Amino acid sequence: MGEEGTPGITHLLCLAASSGVPLFCRSSRGGAPARQQLPFSVIGSLNGVHMFGQNLEVQLTSARTEDTTVVWKSFHDSVTLIVLSSEEGTSELKLERLLQMVFGAMVLLVGLEELTNISNVERLKKELRACYRLIDSFLGDSELIGNLTQCVDCVVPPEGSLLQETLCGFAEASGTAFVSLMASGRVVAATESWWRLGTPEAVLLPWMVASLPPQAARDYPVYLPHGSPTVPHRLLTLTLLPGLELCLLCGPRPPLSQLDPQLLDRWWQPLLDTLRACQELGPRALPVGVSVHADVLGLLLLHLELKRSLFTVDLSADKEPSAGQRRSLLRSFYSLVTATHFPPEPGLSEDKAEDTAPPTHLPRACYLVLGTEEPGSGCRLVALQQWPRRLLLLVCPQSPTHGLRDLVTRTLQALTPLL
Repeated sequence: MGEEGTPGITHLLCLAASSGVPLFCRSSRGGAPARQQLPFSVIGSLNGVHMFGQNLEVQLTSARTEDTTVVWKSFHDSVTLIVLSSEEGTSELKLERLLQMVFGAMVLLVGLEELTNISNVERLKKELRACYRLIDSFLGDSELIGNLTQCVDCVVPPEGSLLQETLCGFAEASGTAFVSLMASGRVVAATESWWRLGTPEAVLLPWMVASLPPQAARDYPVYLPHGSPTVPHRLLTLTLLPGLELCLLCGPRPPLSQLDPQLLDRWWQPLLDTLRACQELGPRALPVGVSVHADVLGLLLLHLELKRSLFTVDLSADKEPSAGQRRSLLRSFYSLVTATHFPPEPGLSEDKAEDTAPPTHLPRACYLVLGTEEPGSGCRLVALQQWPRRLLLLVCPQSPTHGLRDLVTRTLQALTPLL
């Protein structure tokens, strides 16, 4: 599939499991949408080999060729998702989680009943078009990482306690317990009930809001893949400042018209300067007062119990590599350490294992040097796990390898109060 010197391409296929009829196909090349489609004969072969294995009670989950990784996954014996990727460094873990998020997106916008009881394939194809924008954002080069980590992307706002108090007061005034403040798909603050949302909706809802075109207000029907996959709820969004939105998850009430400007002004006008500071955080995720060592080019901090994360490559912006390359390096390193160095406890699924303290014999730290060991060349990646937190750093070439463990330890100590 891939050609030397060109960006790799990813194809995502969705088929009806019983008939093999394609429901949709989405593609991306180098993080951008691509028009290239797979021939029907290839789609049929990929589905056929998977069905052949099932008939022999063999579960085919993944395969590798010289330049392509393929992953299959069936959901509820009704829908089969297949992803093929020739992107350099693509891991099976990344593709498996992509398929989980894609099916979650389908449930979020269409509902589980439509996907498990397919009575009219053509009608389902039309309904699934509503998912394309969200699914395409998973295939692109996003500044978010929740689709891979399955943790909610967050930012650390200035005056966080004041924001939290105001948010809870606004939630009570608006008549719903599920309210959050989001900045470009990252959660700035949320009510306790919002944080109790399960996976994957806790990740999907902010991601979906970030993928939609800007609007002053929205009233969007959504299903909750974990909490309410067959009964829709309403997702209301209200733009406070460009890129900064209030999100409310509710039932039939309140109507959008009830959330009038007077209610918004009452609660949020006094915090206008604080909101502007949140707006300016952008992809940095960390407030200006938080200092990180100058050698750190990017970081990913995970709280595995709370399922929250801080992800930024907007550090030392004047240094190489580029922001896109930094994101790619940290994503690949996360996949490596999660699948290899910090595996889940034997006998547990990863989701369940991450809710339980790991056994003491697992590694606590690892590092990777890319390029040569000569000073000033390559990049350094280092990870440290101190339950329930895991920190990954991308470090500039000038940083000595023997100092990586001390650097990541001190950085984790500095960031621990934030998450």
